[in-house]
Order: sequence, then structure tokens, then C-alpha cells
Amino acid sequence: MTMGDELPVTSLVLPVLIRPVLTQLEKYDLAASQTLRAALTKAEAAVPGLNYDLVAGIMRRADIPVNMNESLLRLQGSLTDSECTDLRLNRTEEAFQELNKKSAALKKILSRIPDEITDRKTFLETIKEIASAIKKLLDAVNEVSTYTPGPGKQVLEQRKREFVKYSKRFSTTLKEYFKEGQANAVFVSALYLIHQTNQILYTVKSKTE
Repeated sequence: MTMGDELPVTSLVLPVLIRPVLTQLEKYDLAASQTLRAALTKAEAAVPGLNYDLVAGIMRRADIPVNMNESLLRLQGSLTDSECTDLRLNRTEEAFQELNKKSAALKKILSRIPDEITDRKTFLETIKEIASAIKKLLDAVNEVSTYTPGPGKQVLEQRKREFVKYSKRFSTTLKEYFKEGQANAVFVSALYLIHQTNQILYTVKSKTE
């Protein structure tokens, strides 16, 4: 795996795998969960990819062969609302709630790829759903941008451009998949889209809340 391929999986281990586990831990020991969450979030900010290295190290130590790209995609689809609070927009205006819904919908569809990629007919329908979900997400971002102050709006526009770039890359990867059959490349490209979706949400939260 190249460094570029590692980026989405390394950035998603914390929100998709570790934070949901800590959310479950809150039922048993709230203080311990919050302490771990703060420590791991701070460590990830200081050393991007640290949580991925931690999980990958445990997997290697236990000699568990796992495709992390495929596994994180599947896990994304199993997350509940309570396990995604760090990414949920809290403003009550319809534009913000629509962005919550459209981003969740896109990520949910992308999470189905590992189960559907080997069934060509089903996968082609899924691709159509993804294209529609991408358009709806971009429309929702445009609506939210009207609530975003000047400098924040520029940052959000940059995030949107990045998202569009990775959407086009996803489309290219799909064409290559139907020629060469490299499913992992599709998983990686889907994770890039999830990562870019999360970046949009983080940006909106930081600039409008």
C-alpha cells in the first residue's frame, strides 16, 4: 500500500473504529471513556495515523489477517447516531440538518460496496445511488455555505473542491475496476470520499458553531 492509499484508512480509524468503542465504554465508565477519547484525539492530532498504527500493530501481534480498507467500510455502515456525535452538526436550521442527513446517506451507501461489488448488476445500481447521493450532498453544502461567514466560506469552498476531486477519482477508479477487477482500489477510493465528507462536516462545525 502506498502512502497515498494509507491516508483515508489512517484518518478513519479514530472516528469509525475507536470512538464508537469508547462510546460503548461510556455505559460502564464514563470518566475512563472521556479520558481515553481526549488522550487518543490529542495524540492523533499530534501524530496523524497513530491510532491506525496502534490497531495495525495489535492485528499483526495477534496474527489476524484483515483488509483494513474493507473492514472500515463495513464498520462505517454499522455506526449508530450516538457513535457519530463528533461529526453531527448541532445547528437546528434545515440546511444543517439536511447536510447531516445527506452526508450520512452517502457514507451508508459507500459502506455497502464490499458486500455488493462482486454482483455486477447490484453494484451498477449502487453506483447510480452513489452518484445521486454525491449530488445531493453538494447541494446541501451549497445551502450551508450561505450561513457561513466570509473566511469560513472560503475554507468550505476549498473542502468542496477537494470532495469533487475525489468524487471524480472515485469514478475513474470504478472504470478501472471493471477492466482490471482490483476491488481494494475501490475500497480505498470510497474511504477517500468518506474522509472528504467528514472534512466538510468538521469544517462546517468549526466555522459555524
